[in-house]
Amino acid sequence: MSIALKGIKVLDLSRVLAGPWATMTLGDLGADVLKVEQPGSGDDTRTWMPPSVEGISTYYLGANRNKKSVAIDIAKREGRELIIELAKRCDILVENFRPASLKKFKLTYEDLKEINPRLIFCSISGYGRGHELEDRPGYDFIIQAESGFMSITGAAEGEPMRLGVAFVDLISGMNAVQAILAALFMRERTGVGQWIDISLTDSAMFMLANVASGHLNTQREAQRYGNAHPSIVPYQLFDCADGRIALAVGNDEQFRRFCKVIGNDALAADARFATNRGRTELRDQLLPIIADCLHHRTLQELITELRLAGVPAGELRTVSQAFSSAVSALRETVVSVPSEKLGTFRSVRNPLRMSESPFSAPTVPPDVGENTRDVLMAELDLSSERIDQLQSIGAIACWPISGGK
Repeated sequence: MSIALKGIKVLDLSRVLAGPWATMTLGDLGADVLKVEQPGSGDDTRTWMPPSVEGISTYYLGANRNKKSVAIDIAKREGRELIIELAKRCDILVENFRPASLKKFKLTYEDLKEINPRLIFCSISGYGRGHELEDRPGYDFIIQAESGFMSITGAAEGEPMRLGVAFVDLISGMNAVQAILAALFMRERTGVGQWIDISLTDSAMFMLANVASGHLNTQREAQRYGNAHPSIVPYQLFDCADGRIALAVGNDEQFRRFCKVIGNDALAADARFATNRGRTELRDQLLPIIADCLHHRTLQELITELRLAGVPAGELRTVSQAFSSAVSALRETVVSVPSEKLGTFRSVRNPLRMSESPFSAPTVPPDVGENTRDVLMAELDLSSERIDQLQSIGAIACWPISGGK
């Protein structure tokens, strides 16, 4: 069996989350990821704490395993020349610079495809490229607000809310991976690379999914329903005697089985609630009845009975409870590797499971410039003396010194 992207080289010029999330996934799939960082400071997320462990931001740790850190000052001519030389030898480049900066540094796709026609060049930005908003910076929170997502998230009478993680960044990173893999497949047929334009706004609007379809085809304004569903009832949290249960009763047959489990067959026979449309239109009448049937039931007993009846149900868990759950253990969700600094580095296993392409054990996210010397020697055949010279003028930073002095 072979690791899927073994032999593929990625030049990662991105920072924060969307780009690093994409390149981490490529690294998980076996690609050799060279993360270019500013000497000294590195990726912005290195300072995003708390939380931290041994002085290292866990935010940074969460998006940068399976990479090598190469500290190069892109503002210096010698630094840019190194990046261009690396781009000549790489299959994929991922960046989230403003277009004006790329043009200034002569690192646009048009510049680099001249020296590497096979290069797949992926740009990630807030609003896309090629129009008057291309230089506007994009932030997940702002895009969640602008895309309409916050308007449909939160309690019906409460404040619009963002999702608890920067999901627009994460989805954009996932979209970038899909496009990159498709471009690699296309390159096998054509022999040439291409430019990929991923925008956070596009990703967010696409993820509106059924909400977008509902608005576009009816012109109705979408509403907030808290944990409830606009088109399915009951589909939300309910209180039990010793916890909270999540119910997702997706069709009429499931509703009949649900009513039997909760000891209220008459509810299933009530013509008002026999269909999902009726249950949705009359949710204000139905939900109090269901709540009254459930509040005295013990959580685990009720979940067991519902699952035996084929009714989707689960308990409301904290993050710690989720990672200590049976399903997490069965799926071996948490992966751990030894780390000199951390003792043990723990992260979430990549969800892509393939029978013929296993993943290797993850490597610990690197320190700033940890791999500069080794990468420049291996990839560009630079001598130790030349590397020392570049470091002396501030074009690069090497730490720790390894493999050459």
